[in-house]
Amino acid sequence: MNHFKTHAGYIAILGRPNVGKSTLLNHILGKKVSITARKTQTTRHKILGIKTTGDYQAIYVDTPGIHDRADSELNRYMNNAALSSLNDVDVVIFMVVGTIWQEEDEFVLQHLQKTKSPVILVINKVDLVSQKNLLLGYIEKIGLKYEFTAVIPLSAKDGTNVASLEETVQKLLPENPFFFDPSQRTDRDEKFLAAEIIREKLIRFLGQELPYATSVLIDNMELKKEIMFVTATIYVERQGQKIIIIGKDGAVLKKIGTLARHDMENLFARKVFLQLWIKVKASWTNDERLLRQFGYG
Repeated sequence: MNHFKTHAGYIAILGRPNVGKSTLLNHILGKKVSITARKTQTTRHKILGIKTTGDYQAIYVDTPGIHDRADSELNRYMNNAALSSLNDVDVVIFMVVGTIWQEEDEFVLQHLQKTKSPVILVINKVDLVSQKNLLLGYIEKIGLKYEFTAVIPLSAKDGTNVASLEETVQKLLPENPFFFDPSQRTDRDEKFLAAEIIREKLIRFLGQELPYATSVLIDNMELKKEIMFVTATIYVERQGQKIIIIGKDGAVLKKIGTLARHDMENLFARKVFLQLWIKVKASWTNDERLLRQFGYG
């Protein structure tokens, strides 16, 4: 006999890099827990976003973009983080973009054959598709590749049809007690969120100049008289990268610090004092010990 009146379950959001997985999660939560940028490898960790509505608790797993080039320890870690989430979720959201099907979409689809969970196909950025009849043909074509439980075209950026996705997910959640307190939005602590905010600013502000050789570690975080004091170190692989991040007369580092501080103040709803340092650690993306120290693995 089942005594549960509540439904709760895990939903993995999977797809190749840059399809809008983190944007979708942030929209669903109404709060920024996952960083976003128009560049691949922005999301490096699995991040849980928790949304409790009435008798339903949906726990979304935002995953790194799955790519078919796993040429460094960091890339292999990200692929494993994403693909391992297929093993223990109740629902899978497979996210693609508009009417563009790429080899990496096919690569993700092959891995979906291993799951027994229902898979929802989400077609993002439909606001950018001018000819809607193309979209219908595209949906039919992908529908032949896999038996999806549902197909939902939406725009994660402006929220079009996201509510429809949430309703579909709710119907697929099993009866369970809630796994998290209804007020909780993510499984990540403030240190993790602060480090991610700094990393987002690095990716967005430095554009193409800086390769993905940056990681951020929060050295200290404490609350004194209602002010959050944060000290963080940005790690890079080469001295030249350090010079780029500092910028002329320290202007770039100052700008990154200001933008990160504003975001932290919004997230933590209090005044933040932020200090940033930069250190060079050669080849950290291939150093397993350092990767563990940075929270990968």
